[in-house]
Amino acid sequence: MRDFPSCFGENGVQIADASSSSSSSGVSTDRNAQSLVTCVYQCKLHSCCFIVTTTWTKNIMGQALSVEIDDSSTQSVCKLEIKPWLFSKRKGFKTMEMGSNSIHAFWDLSSAKFGSSPEPIEGFYFAITVNQELILLLGDMEKEVYKKMNHVMTSSPNSVFVSKKEHIFGKKVYTTTAQFCGKGQVHEVLIECDTVSTNDPCLLIRIDGKLVLQVKRLRWKFRGNCTILIDGLPVEVYWDVYGWFFGNFIGNAVFLFQTCLSAEKLWGSGSGSDHSGVSWSSSLAKDSRSQGLGFSLVLYAWKNE
Repeated sequence: MRDFPSCFGENGVQIADASSSSSSSGVSTDRNAQSLVTCVYQCKLHSCCFIVTTTWTKNIMGQALSVEIDDSSTQSVCKLEIKPWLFSKRKGFKTMEMGSNSIHAFWDLSSAKFGSSPEPIEGFYFAITVNQELILLLGDMEKEVYKKMNHVMTSSPNSVFVSKKEHIFGKKVYTTTAQFCGKGQVHEVLIECDTVSTNDPCLLIRIDGKLVLQVKRLRWKFRGNCTILIDGLPVEVYWDVYGWFFGNFIGNAVFLFQTCLSAEKLWGSGSGSDHSGVSWSSSLAKDSRSQGLGFSLVLYAWKNE
């Protein structure tokens, strides 16, 4: 990926993505690796805290799910790879050991329905238990999960959706969904920008069809930030569309939506000046997990040829 410079100075923020290959210009040219959605969940069990990262991907070889479970108390990590469209593992389970903990993962993707994203919309479940206690449940098939576990559905897992990173594609319009407030409403996020047929492009961002941000003279304001309100909460919005206008090869734009974190805290905390090559979006997610901050959404917007 390329740099996402700070709106408050000349120092930049390095956004790295292991799934992308970069040219000498710093702009990724590997289109096959770009379709992905990475979600981070903070899951609490008694006095322990587990960080679960799921990455849904799609390329010419098929679709896959990669899962990483991080036990923050013992700093232990275990990983799981599911490639149901390649190896017919659309339904199954796996047992893993992480320190003294017994980890079980259950999934059923055999009836999963998809939109334009590699992340399924409905008709699936993915669940994780630690020592036979449910810590994470994804999908809309809760009854099937509890039936498989021989558990009575008494309460939901104590998990929080921390961050989402997604690669989105389009010519003028880019869309995704996001849940900015815990288990609140799922919102449609729409980014619109015509950089081809107009000499004075304008950036528009809509939430559930309502215009919340308009940036005129975009060639001169290709980087910036502002605060909007979603579900009554202040959300910091950052944009960097330099790649759309001045990037070589296949340029991309980067957008960040961050709740409960001011611009001064973001750029002043150190996460906004990382030159060590560590993923900026990953650092932001770790800060959110450790400090109890809000939800972050990072979008990489790629233009279709």
